[in-house]
Amino acid sequence: MTLQELYSEIGGNYDQAVSVLRVDKLIDKHIRRFIENGVVESLLEAGKTMNPNDLFEKGHAVKGVCANLGLSKLSELASEITDDFRPGNQRKLSDAEVSEKLREIEELYKKTVDGIKSYEEQ
Repeated sequence: MTLQELYSEIGGNYDQAVSVLRVDKLIDKHIRRFIENGVVESLLEAGKTMNPNDLFEKGHAVKGVCANLGLSKLSELASEITDDFRPGNQRKLSDAEVSEKLREIEELYKKTVDGIKSYEEQ
């Protein structure tokens, strides 16, 4: 499986990853590390307490990491949470809506991790 095939399988944006990281060697290195960095898990953990500061900080981290890796949908979902919990912003999402977004993130993250593991095995 090539990196482009991996990105196609997981619904990522390979061109976006190339625009940030420039070469396949760096994309390969960082996409492999993604499943070890714990950034998504920490956001999901923050969702259990619904702590506004944690949701903002962890969401912001997921948004940035995923945007740099071309994992656009994960980045967009994290951005919605980040914006909702940004200090000084009026919340627009209910707790139930935030929980639903976190569920979507969890499902998409699992699909992404499964794809990366399959990529690593080849």
